[in-house]
Amino acid sequence: MKSRSAVFLLTFAGFLSGMPQAIGQETEARKLTDWFKAYIEKVMSDEPMTATRLGDHRYDDRLEELSPDARKARLDRDKSALADLKKSIDPKKLELADRVDFEILARHLESRIWLTENFRTYEEDPRVWGDYLTESVYLLLVQSTLPKEKNFENALKRMKAIPAVVETARNTIGNPPKVKTETAILQTRGAIDFYTREIYLITGRKTDDVELKAATEPVVAALKKHLAFLTEQVLPRSGENWRVGRELFAKKLDYDLDSGLTAAEVLAEAEKEAEQVEREMFVIARQMWSQAYPGVVIPPDDPKGRRETIAKALAATAKVHGSPETLVTDAKATVADITKFIRARDILRLPEPDRCAIIEMPEFMRGNSVAYLNPAPPLDILARSEYAISPPPADWTAQRVESFLGEYNAAMLKVLTIHEAYPGHYVQLEYANRVPSLIRRVLGSGTYSEGWAVYTERMMLDQGFGEGDLALRLNQLKFYLRAVCNAILDHKMHCSGMTDEEARALLMDRAFQTEGEAVGKIIRSKQSSAQLSTYFVGRTAFHRLRQAVQREQGEKFDIGRFHEAVLEQGSVSVKYLPELVRDRLQRPRAVSVN
Repeated sequence: MKSRSAVFLLTFAGFLSGMPQAIGQETEARKLTDWFKAYIEKVMSDEPMTATRLGDHRYDDRLEELSPDARKARLDRDKSALADLKKSIDPKKLELADRVDFEILARHLESRIWLTENFRTYEEDPRVWGDYLTESVYLLLVQSTLPKEKNFENALKRMKAIPAVVETARNTIGNPPKVKTETAILQTRGAIDFYTREIYLITGRKTDDVELKAATEPVVAALKKHLAFLTEQVLPRSGENWRVGRELFAKKLDYDLDSGLTAAEVLAEAEKEAEQVEREMFVIARQMWSQAYPGVVIPPDDPKGRRETIAKALAATAKVHGSPETLVTDAKATVADITKFIRARDILRLPEPDRCAIIEMPEFMRGNSVAYLNPAPPLDILARSEYAISPPPADWTAQRVESFLGEYNAAMLKVLTIHEAYPGHYVQLEYANRVPSLIRRVLGSGTYSEGWAVYTERMMLDQGFGEGDLALRLNQLKFYLRAVCNAILDHKMHCSGMTDEEARALLMDRAFQTEGEAVGKIIRSKQSSAQLSTYFVGRTAFHRLRQAVQREQGEKFDIGRFHEAVLEQGSVSVKYLPELVRDRLQRPRAVSVN
């Protein structure tokens, strides 16, 4: 693979230093837009995987250089860019929306530089290599809107680069945390399955197709070598060095969430909210008791009895579920009811046409969550989005499968679909892809996205979805309590030395999760830091803004208009929402969302 990093680094500083003179007398806002276009163009040419994820397919036939020197060059690039941005653009000359864009861009560069300098991701997280080994090809075949033949051609060219990526990984991966190595092993096995089986299904080609077989065989050989390397060499030297520590966690959370709250404030808010949600759950569980357990005396009204009442009420709802084979079709069945309700109640206007595909999660993507939304990229908005659901693994025992299906019962599956798709992630990210600001489309906030998705769960039921079904409400509260406890777990695992046993008690005894779900969440908390806090912090921001605006507007409050005013900002850092949304509400509701 030919490296273009050195050439890129030499030309980047000169290009940016000449930018202000080339722009001439244009407005400060236009200067900012042009600056970012130049910057992101250089990023995409230097990082083809970034370009693919953003929906720019000019570089789909290659992969970036991943050597230490190439990664150092990209770090130097961002340092030069940050310094030049601050010299080139005067934020005091910008209007509100553009000033927010400037701050988002500067914050992004600062965060990227800090994370690169403080976390040795390529050395300490073998999972990251899987993005280049499999996702790089998968996205071309299922999401790119280029002609099918061109995507196949690009995929073949990328596959030629994969053995070199495997070799670079071999020379880079050091002594990662054991939990990350174990997940990387599982994902590599999934990657081997992708190139030996799934890729033929996706492309519609037979397993004896000469062209595809010639391309996949070297990849499979390289992946088997990588699997052996991870299993025989990396795993034995992997340790329990997954805790970030209080100082790094606080700084990382500040950068990742960009919410205006400190790590200590997030923990205090989450602890308080957990108690409130538990009280609400008990009220619902008490109402359900006589129907769920006719003739059985309800437990005593004390802390232990209240939790027992909630747990048994949840156990009753867990009995109504589908099968591993119907999990995806069951999710699809909920969509029609949810979207019909959204339109009837004018919750917001749904994007048209609907480009959300509900699929079974590819095996190589499994290991971190039971579901995800893979959105259409911001630079290729006509591409489809994928709401992917992971069925229980085939090698699980019948008891473990039953526990899994009980956790994702009929009621919980509705809540999950609200969160991931309608009006959660899918709808929100479709709106975000239509925001005029290129900076906001490309540099979206995860706290905004996760917060919106969690906010919609309660909002939909409050507006009448489910017609007051107590089982649905109890599972919604449980799902929200999970988000609250995620923030507690996130902080205590990385800052307070929380043990697995203590984490299990938090998730099972306090958040009412099954053992299998709790174990999975503990693994996830060890593999990431700060991300598990985004759900609670983001939802809190949306809830408080909704409460404040509704009080201010009184009877004039229109929930559909409010939601669209929020979504029209794009995935902006939540600390900017109050000012931006109030400004947007001064103008009429948009005619169309398309």
